[in-house]
Amino acid sequence: MEACSDLQVDVNGEETIFLSKKIICEYSGKFKKLLGKSNCSERNLKVIFNDFPGGAESFELVSRFCYNNGRFSVTPSNVVLLHCAAKFMEVPDLLEQTEKSMDEIRFWTWPDLLAALKQCQDLKKSPESDPLAAKFMDSLVGKLNLTVEASPSSASASSPDSSLFRFSCDSKSTESFKNSSARGTWWFDELLVLGPDLFETLVKIMVSHKFDHFIITRFLLYYQKAKFCSANLDEKRKILETTLDTLYVLDRSCVSCKTLFGILRIALGLKNNIESSSMMSKLENMIGNQLDQATLDNLLVPSPYRSNQSYNVNLILRFTKSFLDSITGGFHVQPQTERLKKVSNLIDLYIAEVAPDPCLKPSKFLALVTAIPDSARESHDEIYRAIDMYLEAHIGLTESEKLKIIRRLSYEKLSSESRAHISHNRKFPAAERVISQKLKLKTSTDDSPGEALNLRLEKMEISGENEKLKEHLQGIQWRVMELERACRKMQNQMEIMKKISKSTRRGNTRSLPKLCS
Repeated sequence: MEACSDLQVDVNGEETIFLSKKIICEYSGKFKKLLGKSNCSERNLKVIFNDFPGGAESFELVSRFCYNNGRFSVTPSNVVLLHCAAKFMEVPDLLEQTEKSMDEIRFWTWPDLLAALKQCQDLKKSPESDPLAAKFMDSLVGKLNLTVEASPSSASASSPDSSLFRFSCDSKSTESFKNSSARGTWWFDELLVLGPDLFETLVKIMVSHKFDHFIITRFLLYYQKAKFCSANLDEKRKILETTLDTLYVLDRSCVSCKTLFGILRIALGLKNNIESSSMMSKLENMIGNQLDQATLDNLLVPSPYRSNQSYNVNLILRFTKSFLDSITGGFHVQPQTERLKKVSNLIDLYIAEVAPDPCLKPSKFLALVTAIPDSARESHDEIYRAIDMYLEAHIGLTESEKLKIIRRLSYEKLSSESRAHISHNRKFPAAERVISQKLKLKTSTDDSPGEALNLRLEKMEISGENEKLKEHLQGIQWRVMELERACRKMQNQMEIMKKISKSTRRGNTRSLPKLCS
C-alpha cells in the first residue's frame, strides 16, 4: 500500500484497515462525499462502517481494485462480494466489471453457481443479494431442467409413499435415504447448502419454469427431512410454509394423503399458534380433498395442548367440510358418490372411536354425526353403536340431550339385529324405544289408543322455537310408553295365569277318584 496511510476504516468492528485517502477517493464516490474537503496532511481521519456488505473481506477486495488502478480479476467466486461492495462504495468502474461477468452466467459451471449463491446467502443484509440470488437460481433451474429432460425416468423412480417421504432425524435412516435417491436427483444434496429463504426463492422459480411437479415435491420433502433436525423453530416454520405453499399449487396427485398427515403431525408439533395460520388452512384443504384415501389411524390426531378432549375433533370436522366442498358440483357423479361413501364409513368409524371420551361434548358429538349427509349412509348400525357408547360414557346427560342425539338415528337403516338390541337398550329413553318398534306397530291389527297416539306424535313437526311444547310432547310420549309397558306386563301375567289355570284343571281331573268321575 501507499506510504501515506492517512485514513483508517473500521469495517463492521471486524478489522481496521489503513488506506490512502487520495487513492480510495479516486474510485469511490461514497468516500468522496464522506471525506470531501479534508486533505492528506490531516491525520487520524477515521471512517466507521457498521453495515458494510461482506465485511472486511469484501472491503479488502475493493481496496485492491483501487490500488491496482482498476485492474482486478472478477470471477464467479468473488463477483457477489465485489458487486455488493462496489454498490455500497459507489465504484462505477468495478460495477461495470461485475455486471459484465454476470452477463456471462450461462457459461458458469454448477459449482460456480452454487458458490455465488452461498455468497448471496452470507450477504443477507445487502439489498443487492436477493436480486443476485434470483438471477443465479434462474440459471441453476435452467441447468436442472436439462438434467430432468435427459433423465425422464427419474421422476417416476419413487412413489410418494416411498422412503423418500419418511420423516426421521435418525442419522442411519438419513444416510440410507441419500443412497436410495434416484440418479436424476443427485442435486438434492447439493442444494442443502441453501437456507430457508433461498430455498423458498428457488422453489418459486422452479414452479414458474414449469419444472416437473413430481420432482419438486420430492425435493421439498427431501429438504424438509434433511434440514428439520438442525433447524430452529423459526426456520422450521419457514420450511413448512414453503413446502405447503408450493404443494398447494402443484398437482395434488404428486403427494399422498399419508404424506400430508405426516406433515400435519410435524406442523401440530410446532408452537407459535400454528393452527390458526393460513399454512394450516392450506394443509387442511389438501388433506380434505384426499380424505377418501385416509385411514382411521390417520384421523386419530391428539387434541391441542390444554384441551380436555382426547382427539382433535374440530380438525376432523374441518377435513370433512373441505372434502364435501371438493366434491360439490363434480361432473363424475358415480366416482364422487363412491368417494362420499368411503368418507362416510370412515367418519362413522371415527365417531365410534371417540364416542367413549368423557370430555366429548354433546354438541361436538352431534356435529360429527351430522357432518356427513345422511343420504351417504347405507346403514346406521355404526352410528347406533357410537351413540350407545356415548350414552354409556355420558350418564349425566339430560333427557333432552339424549333425545337430540338419538333422533339422529334413521331406524329404517338399522339392521334387524340393531333394532332388536335397541328395543331392550335401557340407556335409550323409553320415548325413543317406541320409534324403534315402529314396524311392529304398523303390522299389528290390535293397536291400542296409546299406540295410535304415539304414531301421531312421531309424525308431528315440532317447532324449534317452542321448547316447552316439545318437552311436553316428549313427556306424553314417555307416559304413553310406560302405560303400554304396564299393559304388556299385565297381558303377560294374564297369559301365565290362564296357562296355570288350565294346567290346574287338567291336573285336578286326573286326580279325581273313579267313583266321582
